[in-house]
Amino acid sequence: MAPIRTQWTRLIRFVANETSRVHIGQPVDASLDVGLAAYHGTPIKAYEIVGSALDPAAQVTKNVLTVKNLLTPLSRDEVKVVRCLGLNYSDHAAEANLPKPAFPVLFYKPVTSLIGPLAPVIIPKVAQPPQEHLPDYEVELVIVIGKPAKNVSEADALDYVLGYTGANDVSFRKHQMAVSQWGFSKGFDNTNPFGPCLVSSSAIPEPQQIQLRCTVNGNVFQNGTTAEQIFNVRQTVAFLSQGTTLEPGSIILTGTPKGVGFVKKPPVYLKGGDKMSVWLSNGIGTLVNDVVEERSASLSRL
Repeated sequence: MAPIRTQWTRLIRFVANETSRVHIGQPVDASLDVGLAAYHGTPIKAYEIVGSALDPAAQVTKNVLTVKNLLTPLSRDEVKVVRCLGLNYSDHAAEANLPKPAFPVLFYKPVTSLIGPLAPVIIPKVAQPPQEHLPDYEVELVIVIGKPAKNVSEADALDYVLGYTGANDVSFRKHQMAVSQWGFSKGFDNTNPFGPCLVSSSAIPEPQQIQLRCTVNGNVFQNGTTAEQIFNVRQTVAFLSQGTTLEPGSIILTGTPKGVGFVKKPPVYLKGGDKMSVWLSNGIGTLVNDVVEERSASLSRL
């Protein structure tokens, strides 16, 4: 199976100043961290891409548009499924005093959890007060599948990857530790920043050399590398494709390095007013998101 070749190297999705409509495009400045630029209000120019982000034949045009609002690189409608790995970094397993898993620890998220750059992360009433429920940050590399993958080998696994982006797997530890299934505690609406750039797999031939960092209120809490993954990208795609078709638009969150808040003494937890940023190297860039506590609906707590 031949690898996926796209005309674009870095893809963003955005509302354009010129049209007030949603477009996809390739940043004109190949070195620009579009997430930081959006946060600082720095103008972002992009060559319009005609076609779908999931179609390798999509054409990069010479039409230049200006970013008004930066969005997730794939829309919720384009995301087929959100698969996730937990406890997938050696250094994170060590800090949590847990053995390395023999098989990937898996869970799902609903697409309603996904938000873009600068969108607020909402701590729902069911996960309040924060000091009791321990909302936590997790910088993660995201794999985006570009063609149907079923029963693929590790040797061929990267041929099915369209590209890579970033995420912040915000987790609510009280709910997570109460049960064996993690989907509820990691799947609340509007809690999972996703983006900002989708970088083509051809531009990242070795995904085990990507740096990851998470900062909260100016303090760097995570600073790692995908080299610490217990199950690397090839192994992850091959394992998840066993007997199960990974459709184009499937995204896979691949776990987080050491430095998470709930294992610190005393624990560090997110609360309303906090500002998080997660950064990934190789052109993926920075997601900046504020934390907001929901004040409206009245729901019972665990």
